[in-house]
This record gives sequence, structure tokens and C-alpha cells, in this order.
Amino acid sequence: MRDKVTGARRWVVKIGSALLTADGRGLDRAAMAVWVKQMVALREQGVELVLVSSGAVAAGMSRLGWSSRPSAMHELQAAAAIGQMALVQAWESSFAEYGLRTAQILLTHDDLSDRKRYLNARSTLRTLVDLDVVPVINENDTVVTDEIRFGDNDTLAALVANLVEADLLVILTDRDGMYNADPRHNPDAELIFEARADDPALDAVAGGVGGALGRGGMQTKLRAARLAARSGAHTVIVGGAIEQVLARLKTGERLGTLLEPERSTLAARKQWLAGHLQTRGTLVLDEGAVKALSTGTKSLLPVGVRSVQGAFRRGEMVVCEAPDGREIARGLANYSAQEAKKILGKPSDAIAEQLGYVGEPELVHLDNMVLL
Repeated sequence: MRDKVTGARRWVVKIGSALLTADGRGLDRAAMAVWVKQMVALREQGVELVLVSSGAVAAGMSRLGWSSRPSAMHELQAAAAIGQMALVQAWESSFAEYGLRTAQILLTHDDLSDRKRYLNARSTLRTLVDLDVVPVINENDTVVTDEIRFGDNDTLAALVANLVEADLLVILTDRDGMYNADPRHNPDAELIFEARADDPALDAVAGGVGGALGRGGMQTKLRAARLAARSGAHTVIVGGAIEQVLARLKTGERLGTLLEPERSTLAARKQWLAGHLQTRGTLVLDEGAVKALSTGTKSLLPVGVRSVQGAFRRGEMVVCEAPDGREIARGLANYSAQEAKKILGKPSDAIAEQLGYVGEPELVHLDNMVLL
């Protein structure tokens, strides 16, 4: 399975706050230089590289002399604004030693949930890679709010992997990988070297929450691997402090935990839908509609909808739920919530009678839907 790592041509590398700031003591420029040297070597071997870097808030906290992560949004945003300056300068100067240019890209959830902005971001990233520039991506903590944030840079890295159609997502963390038990409390815990990203047994061992500096934990890394898998990317969760970790991964050495995708690559539009974190409403389906959608060949018709929740507009993202509450699909609605309530449970040929016009016979078209 490690040949999927050695043969990967496009990598997204995510480095967490604890690693970048030496657990809050300020940016660890020596460690950054070590990773940069390895990334330069990867590029010389033909690997296209995108870097997702945490550390802005933590670096800002260090400069401000704060010992614990604040909870107030305005304080977090201020720390991010201060720390982002130091962070991007550190990456730029480190890559410049090897004659490489970098580009700063700050993203919010809205940038990837809006179809037009998603495509613009993808075009920009692809252009930068073609120009031999290393994109350095972070969440735009300075302007983001709770309602639109990714929540952690593991999720952001996974969505970037979808965005650029990466072969491999490497998440560098302060753990050596995923274990079958908590190694802090169980000396017999063993590292999981390879697994399927969709293996439900992994949920039980992910456990825990993030540290004081970051928002992510092993659970978010597992979730990120599953998001990345939707575009066919493999994910390696591995200790960033391991000597020459990136170089050794490239040679095929069994470091960290390799999580393989559970299914084939989705079409680009469905990658976007699968990574869509914001939804505007919910359609509760009957069992017949659930069965029809599960084939992967059917659109959602109004006749199969039992209830409509939320206040969505035409073209916005909705969740399709089974009667028992299971989320089975997401898609773009052809009708607003108000219109959907008028036609739910009705055959498609009754739409004109209910609304006075017919936009589409489907409530959600197959081409604008992804099964979960």
C-alpha cells in the first residue's frame, strides 16, 4: 500500500500549531527549516506541493505573551492578525534560501462553499503550482466567524486536497500516528500502519480532543482523511518530529498511519458537493426515496419528500435525511424551501399546478447530489 505514497505526484502537507510553535514558545524556525529542506527535496523529485500551515493564532499568542488560548472571538482574531505576519514571513524566508517563491492564501469556508469562489480558488492554486510557487494556506482567522469557520486546519487541508485533486494528504502532528488504544495510558498500544479511511473501528480509537494551542485532535484528522478520500486521496497521519519524516515517507518507509480511500475518485463537481460544510435546510425522505437514491442513479423527486426544514433558496445546499435521521445525501435544491413545501409528496407533473410554473421535474438533480 505504501506505493501509493511513493508514487504520489501531488502532496498537500499540513503542519499543526504545536509543532510549528514548539508547544507555544513561538515559531520554531529551526524545525520549519528542516521541513522546508525536505519539501524542497520532494519538489526536486517531481512532487507538486501545497502547504497548509497552522500557527497564526499560536504565534500571535506568543508575541502577545498569552499562555492560554483565548475564547473571545475578537481576541483570537487579533492574535491571528499578529501571528500571520510572522508565520508567512518565516515560511517565505525559509523557502527563499533555496530560490523558491511562496504565496500566501487565506481561506474562509465561504470561499469553498460558493461554487464560483471554489473554482476561482482552484484555478489560482493550480496556476501557482504550475509557476513552481509553493502555496502556503491557512484559515483566515482574522475575519472568520464561528458560523463560517472550518473548525480546524485538518478539515481545511482535506478540502484543499479535494480542491487541487491531490494524490496524498500528509498531516504532520505531535503523535506518531493513530494507535489502537491511547498510548498515554496503555503501554501496549500499537500503531496502526494501514487502514481504510472508512473503517468504523477507527472511530473508537480516535478519541480525545485537540491540545491547548490547536482546535483539532485525532478525531478531526480521521475526519479529514475521510474528506480527502472523497477525491481519491490517501492520507498519512504521522509525527512531524520524526527525523526526515517527509523524505522517509517518499521512500516508502512505514511511518505513521496510512488511510486509503474507500471509493474511486468523484467527479470534480461532486467533490465540491461532498466538501460542502454549510447547508441551508433539510429534506426528510420516505423509504422509497431513500432506496431510490441509494442506487446512485436517481434524482430526488418531490413525491419522495415527507417534510422540509430550514429556509433555503434555489441553488443552495440541502441535506437529504432518511426517516430515522440518517444523512444519506447532500445536493443543490432546484426550488426554495417555500416552494418545496408546496410540492412535497406530489408527482412531478403536479408542480405546475402547485407553483404556476415548472422549473425542473426534480427537487434535487442527480448531477447536483452526492451520496454520503
